[in-house]
Amino acid sequence: MPKKSSKIKAYLLGGLNEIGKNMTVIEYKNEMIIIDCGLIFPEDEMLGIDIVIPDITHLIKNKDKIKAMLVTHGHEDHIGAIPYFLKKLNIPIYTLPFTMGLIELKLKENAITGVDLNVIQPNQKINLGVFTAEFIRVNHSIPDSCSIALHTDAGTIFHTGDFKIDFTPIDNVRTDLNKIADIGQKGVLLMLGESTNVERPGYTESESSVGTTLTQIFSSVENNRIFIATFASNVHRLQQIIDAAYKNHRKVAVSGRSMANILAVASELGYLKIPENTYIELRDINKYEDNELVIITTGSQGEPLSALTRMAKMEHRQIEIRKGDVVVFSAHPIPGNEKLVSKVINELFERGAKVIYDTISEIHVSGHARQEELKLMLSLVKPKYFIPIHGERRHLIQHRDMSIKMGVEEDNAFLLSNGDVLEIDKNEAKIASKVQSGNILVDGLGVGDVGNIVLRDRKHLSEDGLIIVVLPIRDIEKLSEKIEIISRGFVYVRESEDLIDEIKEIVLQSVTQFNQKDLGQWSFIKNAVRDNLKYFLFEKTKRNPMILPIIIE
Repeated sequence: MPKKSSKIKAYLLGGLNEIGKNMTVIEYKNEMIIIDCGLIFPEDEMLGIDIVIPDITHLIKNKDKIKAMLVTHGHEDHIGAIPYFLKKLNIPIYTLPFTMGLIELKLKENAITGVDLNVIQPNQKINLGVFTAEFIRVNHSIPDSCSIALHTDAGTIFHTGDFKIDFTPIDNVRTDLNKIADIGQKGVLLMLGESTNVERPGYTESESSVGTTLTQIFSSVENNRIFIATFASNVHRLQQIIDAAYKNHRKVAVSGRSMANILAVASELGYLKIPENTYIELRDINKYEDNELVIITTGSQGEPLSALTRMAKMEHRQIEIRKGDVVVFSAHPIPGNEKLVSKVINELFERGAKVIYDTISEIHVSGHARQEELKLMLSLVKPKYFIPIHGERRHLIQHRDMSIKMGVEEDNAFLLSNGDVLEIDKNEAKIASKVQSGNILVDGLGVGDVGNIVLRDRKHLSEDGLIIVVLPIRDIEKLSEKIEIISRGFVYVRESEDLIDEIKEIVLQSVTQFNQKDLGQWSFIKNAVRDNLKYFLFEKTKRNPMILPIIIE
């Protein structure tokens, strides 16, 4: 039996040097707790990839050590990879009610059953082997967000989750500063703190400030329909939109599958209160006048297949954007989505809509803490050791520097990369080893079957095109007449006859250099054709297409 280590090990399989794919592992005495299991959306060069999830090879090898997965909140970058995880490892999951409602929705969509799902309440303590877990309420842009304290006999680990400190939240449920201070007072060995908004000074505005702006917009629109694009998961924003619609005697319909799903879960669990006769089905909007309608839609990030993008392109089955419609973007573009959002806004203007977005009006606030809130969290928790998480490299470095100014010793603030294992006890901490981590790419139904080589080929094809050379090798005497050249994304064959003839000539020379007895060495022939053609085409066109020789009997 392996010797039980007296040191606590902390490492992340996602969420460092990136915003998304969050997954933290805490290990002590051969037992493991996993916190969150998220996805990230692909970068531009990941051609055709749908989503990216953490590599859990290390966890699969150590599955007998895993006690549970604890989930801080229900955003995709924290729960999106759970269905893929559960297909490999079936472990108990603990989280608050709304987050669990969203996880159950995901499991249902993926036909996953037989999972041990445990709904818990804030401040409830759960015994999980050598760990005692405690969930502490925080504010964020989704209900039931929490920090997690893991108590062990070697010390307490505090994971902030995603948070902000909102003194006037929509649901009157505030970040439990008293509880956090109490945990800090008793002593915290290690804190993992989110870093997303560390570059922004001051405090994040209250969610309730958006309600004032929405009410002003609604009361100023007299005769037209109002469309609002926002994140489906921001239930407090949905509540404010519904409240503003009710005050202005408008009905509310929703468009977009994720929006309809979350609305159903939030209503059923009591997180969203919809006044009677306010909600209508999307198919019934034609029964009402334009000045009686508010339509909440997905597509605030300009996603190509979202409801709003389809409306802007006149491709939606039920709604067309008309002249005079007012469209409100109640969300900031996620970094990297600016072009997509700008394109949709331009298309909406083209249709004659009036578009209100964040450079014109304050119709969105962040769910992440700014500098003063991050300092407050550090001063309440007072950790001995600190790991900044949930940020790109610049965010992590700035948060580490802030923690040192807030009293963490310089040698006790650690910049990690995914897979780095920090070993700690009361006396020292050091990066001791590295576990396997990385990206698993999901393309359609394929999980992990597309790797760097396939992506490189896709990039090559997208940039340079493809030439297929078909060689009937057994008919060597008539080869010059029978060579077939197929081009895709390189040149248009019918308009490049001279070039195609030259290609055939190079292919013929490449094949005829072999003796009759060597014609069975197909791999040598293919390599010769590929090498000679590659050199010729680059000299002739300064292009480098993928060359695919195919030999047929």
